[in-house]
Amino acid sequence: MFAAYAARIDRDQPLNGLELGERPAPEPRPGWSTVTVKAASLNHHDLWTLRGVGFSEDQLPMILGCDAAGIDEDGNEVVIHSVIGQTGHGVGPGEPRSLLTERYQGTFAERVTVPTWNLLPKPAGLTFEQAACLPTSWLTAYRMLFTNAGVRPGDSVLVQGAGGGVATAAIVLGKAAGLRVYATSRDEAKRKRAVELGATDAFEPGARLPHRVDAVIETVGAATWSHSIKSLRPGGTVVISGATSGDRPSHAELTRVFFLELKIVGSTMGTKDELAALLSFCTATGIRPVIDDVLPLDRAREGFERMAAGDLFGKIVLTG
Repeated sequence: MFAAYAARIDRDQPLNGLELGERPAPEPRPGWSTVTVKAASLNHHDLWTLRGVGFSEDQLPMILGCDAAGIDEDGNEVVIHSVIGQTGHGVGPGEPRSLLTERYQGTFAERVTVPTWNLLPKPAGLTFEQAACLPTSWLTAYRMLFTNAGVRPGDSVLVQGAGGGVATAAIVLGKAAGLRVYATSRDEAKRKRAVELGATDAFEPGARLPHRVDAVIETVGAATWSHSIKSLRPGGTVVISGATSGDRPSHAELTRVFFLELKIVGSTMGTKDELAALLSFCTATGIRPVIDDVLPLDRAREGFERMAAGDLFGKIVLTG
């Protein structure tokens, strides 16, 4: 079957390790289901895999892709929850949590196999392309906002780095949940788009906000960390799920953290129940993932290049 896969690890030039071509089709195994992939979306996790982060050369070649929606062996339209091993369903009960592409072949292929427990029904109101955007970045944003930040309608949130998948999701989800959302971006067009999606206002990175916020959604890391901490009200929370600009800020702002009793919460992906809740939230509110572009799988390299350059707003989706 045709697939986009990591053939080599290159920490400096990750796209040098990306190959498009034929790979073995998944083989049946008890308790698992094979899904015909209709749509799959790109995540920064795919670039980190090509860099060898959390991944070793003895696992090569590895089909990339965490997210997908498709049709299972019984003809059901499904969305894949991409966390494997979290509960022991379909794998040994002692197996640690991992994402597709870390231990098991991913979704950038004609077919993928996952534990049957990991399949959720695709809501009829969502296209395959829209549904394929939800299981990683949108689920991450959902968990950051509603589980780990614990915000409620009327609260205020700063979203750093508008344009990225998680940040874009946080803006749309926050607006739909009745939050006052502020966003930052270096790009004027992205700031304007953030406001169009529901942000109360959007600013250049580091800009002073109208008031301190209840929570910050942080995925940028070192470049925005000091601003995130300084933007919080006393007792506020910064939730971090990524560090695309690096994980070593020049100013950790520790004095401010303890003096204002701020909370720093790490967040990774989400649970199957949270994904089910996210699907229901999209259905009930009518919100839909922001899709930057849809490309056929054989043009996956174009999508990777745009993601690596930051030249997107929302998700890039690959279709069969």
